[in-house]
Amino acid sequence: MVAIQAIRKINVRDYTYQGALEASDKINWRVEDIIGGDKRLDFNRPFMPESLARTGQLEFLTPFERLKLNQIRGHAYLSIFGVVEEFILPFILDHARPNLSQDDLQTRAFLKFAGEEAKHIHLFKKFRDEFRKGLGVECAVIGPPEAIAKAILAHDPLGVALAILGIEWMTQAHYVESVRDARDLDPQFKSLLRHHWLEESQHAKLDTLMVEALVNSYSESQVAKGIADYAAIGAFIDGGLKQQTVFDLEAFERATSRTLTPIERDQFIRSQVQANRYTYLYTGMTHPNFLDAVERISPEARKNIEGMSGMFM
Repeated sequence: MVAIQAIRKINVRDYTYQGALEASDKINWRVEDIIGGDKRLDFNRPFMPESLARTGQLEFLTPFERLKLNQIRGHAYLSIFGVVEEFILPFILDHARPNLSQDDLQTRAFLKFAGEEAKHIHLFKKFRDEFRKGLGVECAVIGPPEAIAKAILAHDPLGVALAILGIEWMTQAHYVESVRDARDLDPQFKSLLRHHWLEESQHAKLDTLMVEALVNSYSESQVAKGIADYAAIGAFIDGGLKQQTVFDLEAFERATSRTLTPIERDQFIRSQVQANRYTYLYTGMTHPNFLDAVERISPEARKNIEGMSGMFM
């Protein structure tokens, strides 16, 4: 539990609802413009950067098998974002609803945010259809989304908002640090990630404003509970990542017609669970902007999160 005396009210001056709206209007893109028709995935190239996929650690795989695993990880990556955004969407709408008559710019910004999340869900569903056609095998994804959303939304709104904020900054780190300058990745998959990143870069700012509003309306005990719930959501996500690793292993064996030995399966699971933890937990929990937001609430909470993040490297 976070020390009560460490909790601080926060104030974010660099982000505004008007600024997010203006940026969103410039970025605006349509799903039809970036997937479908002649805009197809190239299954001769990797989808994910090795820093996230970590297929090279599995030395018993052939180059072809590493490529298939990389692409399966790419499928899980966008599919998990689709699952995540199915709980972000109702959460944003619930946050906006009580303030509909108070601030027009805030209302418009959050409704635009929700609309873009709905668009991303549509994008990722189309991607899964294209991926299934190209790979030729079914790849399972954790879910159903409704059950995951129900479990996460049962937590304190501040805990949910912090989890979303970590996810938003995580996408920034992945694209800017690992994807944008990678020349070996499939250009179509990179295009999907780029367009997603463009809008998520504005969502992270709105998420920060949301966290600020919640903290400033909470008592110290409520803030402490919200931060504790953030950790509980992280543990819940970690459990889902372990299940997703099993799904990816099953899809890998179908796609390559290879059955791994018990020793190989154990190494695969251990390596890929840690790769998933790094991808979805560590890079969000350690993003400087996320940690800065947490520290403005509670320096002690930042120390706790930084300490917790070590197990997800």
